Amino acid sequence: MSKVKFAIVGFGHIGKRHAAMVEGHKEAEVVAVADIDASKLNMLSGIAPNAKGYSSIEDLLAETDADVVNICTPNGWHAEQALLGLGAKKHVVIEKPMGLDRQSCEKVIFKALQVSKNAFIVKQNRYSPTSAWLRELIDQNRLGEIYMVQLNCYWNRDERYYKKGGWKGRLDMDGGVLYTQFSHFIDIMYWLFGDIKNIDARFQNFNHENSTEFIDSGIVGFEFINGGLGTINFSTSIWGANMESSIAVIGEKGSVKVSGQYMDKVTHCVVKDYEMPELPPANPPNDYGEYKGSAANHHYIIQNVVDVIKGRSEITTNALEGMKVVEMIERIYQEGKYLS
Repeated sequence: MSKVKFAIVGFGHIGKRHAAMVEGHKEAEVVAVADIDASKLNMLSGIAPNAKGYSSIEDLLAETDADVVNICTPNGWHAEQALLGLGAKKHVVIEKPMGLDRQSCEKVIFKALQVSKNAFIVKQNRYSPTSAWLRELIDQNRLGEIYMVQLNCYWNRDERYYKKGGWKGRLDMDGGVLYTQFSHFIDIMYWLFGDIKNIDARFQNFNHENSTEFIDSGIVGFEFINGGLGTINFSTSIWGANMESSIAVIGEKGSVKVSGQYMDKVTHCVVKDYEMPELPPANPPNDYGEYKGSAANHHYIIQNVVDVIKGRSEITTNALEGMKVVEMIERIYQEGKYLS
């Protein structure tokens, strides 16, 4: 059986994660990697020994016979480079966020339709046992009418993360903490409860004035299109280490809360005529040394890509959903009041 050939664009922390997951799959292989930092390509032999290195995505696309191009570069390049990959008649896998505005995401969707290729969006938290359990509760209407949803995201991002001269912290390349740190959790909220309206938000930059071009904290209130009230409370001003990512749901027939540093533990479940099942253990967070990110579930993404290309499955997170989450974040930032 022929292997699905992958090319990785961007060979930083997340690009290496993609490459390792592809190389660990029996039906996939990495054939090419591009990064503007030549020193990173020196690590190829230890992760993807048969891959050829390139200094740009343009050079890679001019030569590679890859079926899929994985975009693992800074946020501000995601949509632009996805368009290049699609233009070369490749499927694309786009790390979150899909883009930094709705318009750029729409261009990617249009191009994918035009060339009859797939755009996969990385939303690996959907595969976490707690997320899958919450989705099952909602699909089965176990909670009845949804009254209130509260999403809390309290993480640490300090000078260890925002290094001088890098892309992190730049408005045009990073986009802000809702795009870079917390879009996975906003995606889970959207996946479970749908779109939002009547947004009222307050933002402040508590301790990142010298390291970012955007606010680090906020309180957001809104209504769900499908009914019910919602709030998002977020901050990257937590001292020392990540504190919490949690979602609390209050419904007509019960209430549940999933919390922990990475929304990986069920800490409350009282639901009418329902017994909480034992969930499989969550995968650990992605460990980047000085800081940690969301769940290490990228192997599920690669499996889905292989299955879709081989005609065995459908996309678990399609480009329309990726665009919707970007558009929700864009509206939150636009509707918010920025406090000094």
